[in-house]
Order: sequence, then structure tokens, then C-alpha cells
Amino acid sequence: MFQLPSLNSFKLFPWGEKHVIDVPPVKAHDIENAQEKNARALKHLLKLNHANHAILYNDRKFHNHTPHLLGAAFLQGADADDLARIHESESKLLDAWDDSPAEVTDEDWRDHLGCREYQKAFVDFFEDEMVRLGYDWKQVVAEYLFSGKEPMFNSIMADLGHPLIHMAYAYEISSREVAMEALALTATCYNQLHIYLEDPVLSQAEASYHSTSMFEILDRVRTDKKLDGLFANPGDHNVEKLFASHEAVLLNHWNAWKIHNPVEQFRESQTLATALFVATHADSSEKYDFFLVHVLTTSHAVRVLLPWIPAKFQIPLVRQWWLITLATFIAQLRPEISLDRIRDYDLKGRNWDWTATLAVKGEHSTDSHYVKALRALRETASTWGDHDRFYLKAAVKFADEFDGWGGFV
Repeated sequence: MFQLPSLNSFKLFPWGEKHVIDVPPVKAHDIENAQEKNARALKHLLKLNHANHAILYNDRKFHNHTPHLLGAAFLQGADADDLARIHESESKLLDAWDDSPAEVTDEDWRDHLGCREYQKAFVDFFEDEMVRLGYDWKQVVAEYLFSGKEPMFNSIMADLGHPLIHMAYAYEISSREVAMEALALTATCYNQLHIYLEDPVLSQAEASYHSTSMFEILDRVRTDKKLDGLFANPGDHNVEKLFASHEAVLLNHWNAWKIHNPVEQFRESQTLATALFVATHADSSEKYDFFLVHVLTTSHAVRVLLPWIPAKFQIPLVRQWWLITLATFIAQLRPEISLDRIRDYDLKGRNWDWTATLAVKGEHSTDSHYVKALRALRETASTWGDHDRFYLKAAVKFADEFDGWGGFV
């Protein structure tokens, strides 16, 4: 049985509410007023990306990862030259802004949710609202992300969680430009995910079994014969097919998870994210799974945002992450999780400084998912402790073996 270390309780929350998942805020870096050269470089590069490059590109199918990559590199010690090189490389992939069909207003903004062609209009709208609210970007987030009977927040895990990751980096580096982009991503990527949080018929359906352990539930998912032969190959369209054809089976496993100790069970979810990504990688010659890395990086984003969101959204956020994690696990053909692949890994003297150097200056330092994954593993270790070096071993194993992404046909 994997043993999780204890964590002291913290009571620092901006909303004046008692949070049920009581974890400390990560350190926020105020790049807007920073004097250090790398922080000033980060600020200007983010503003340059914000001005020049759309948040969605390649027929609006892909997401602008520049803030993720720059933020993750900065938080692992990148200097100004590193950041400039990374920005130049990432910018080559992106599209310039194009005009939206019309403006978005405070009267019709919800009518355009999910309309990707309105990406520029949404950014402009949220920035206008920031001016109205005295440039308090957190107030804009509060007003638009959590408001209404169907808050946008209930779909923030759409598109492999890219809006969530974007918002988490806005909080980590205190960037209003990134925050407004994150709101616009949440708006344009908005999809039917929210109904699973809002419809009690779906979110509170009685499951055929109950468990407090995500690991146990994944074991049951692996042996569920109703899911046998569902997909011939892993890939990005499998999640959509799963919801369409086997929704009841998926929701049965989703609703089986019962929360009795929120902090301990959130801790397990972060261990699970690490294991799903690294402990399913059996052969050092194979590629790491592109979809499972999003389970890890969104888990980190959840951890970042939990202390900053209203208390009533904490459990729904974790459950939203859990639903997409289950769907991704099934879509990727339910790989075997072997924790010994991590526990038995030989560090050979390598440590977090080694992984940070690879993240910032190594051959994969311009791969946003690679850099973010190493950052997520380090922050998980920092949050919960790493007395048996489980998270460090996972990070070193991944950094050492990585040679491009797999998990799709």
C-alpha cells in the first residue's frame, strides 16, 4: 500500500470561507512589479504573446501553450535568455489574431459560449470588464467564472483541461493578461461537460459499488468487461465516443468515488496522477502518453487553484478532474499501473536540480508538456513531502526516458 505523508492544515483563503480541501497556496510571483531580469523578461514576453498570438490556432483546434511553457520554465529557474529562446520557438507554431464575427457584450456573452470564432471578442470583452472593475483581474475571474446557475467553471476541464491549466498559471505568476486569456479559453472551449456537475441525475446517481480510493476504482475499471474491446487503438476521439456509447458505465465508476476525508483523498488523486503518467510506462523505448500527461498537469492546476476558489467549487473541481481522468484512462486502453516501476527506479544521484536543468536547458526545453510535467511533479513533492523520493524518482525516470509523445495513432 502506498503511504502518504501527513500535511499540516493552513487557513489562508481570500474568500472568507472554510475550504474543505485545506491546502496551502503555492507561492505567487508578482511579475508585474518584479525587478529581476528573468521576471521582467517573462512579463514582456507574455504581453507580446497576448498582443500578437491567438489563444487557439490551426483552425482553432489547438491551444496557445506559450504562458504554460514560459511560466513552467521561469518557475524552474529559467533566465531571460532561456525565456527568449523558448518564446521564439513556441511562437513559430501560433496564429495571429483574426477578427471575430461580432463583439461580445454583457447582455449576450453566454450566447457565444463554445463558439471558438469569438476568441478575440471574448478576450476584448473580459479586458473591458477588467477596466470597469479597476484592473482587478481576480474580480473579473470571480464575476464570470463562478456566476449563474451554469457557471463557466463547470466546464473548465474541457479540451484536456487547457483552460484550467491556463488559469492556474495566471495565479502562479500573477498575470492579468494570462487570466483574461484563461477566461476566454474557458468561454470558447465550453462544452457539455458542465451538465455532469449540474444535473443531479448524472452527478448523484447511485453507483453499483462505493470506494474512497481512486486506485481501487481504476482497478475495477481495468477489469470491467463492459469496456472490453471498446476501442481498437488509443487516441483523441475515444473520449467523445466513450461519452456517446458508454456514458452509464463511465458514470457508474465516477459516482462510485465517495469523499470522506477531502484532503487525504485529494492527496491520493495527485499520487494517482503521477502513477497514471509514469507508472504505466513499461518500456523505456516506448513513447510517454500524450493524453495521460494532461492528467498530471491538470492535477497540478487543480492544486494551484484550490486555495483561491470559493469553497463550494472545490469538490466539484476535483470531481470534474476525476471524470475526465477516468474517461482518459479508458480512452487510452486502461493501461496497467505498476508503482514498482517508480519505486524501484535508480536515481543514480540525480535530484530536482538535475530535472530543472533539463527542463530549462535540455533538448526538450521547448516542449511545453515536457517542461510542465517536470514542474508538476516537483510541486507535488513540495506539497506533500517526498520522504521515499517517489515523486523525484517519477520525475527523473520521465526526464531520462522521454523521447517524444505517443498514445495516439
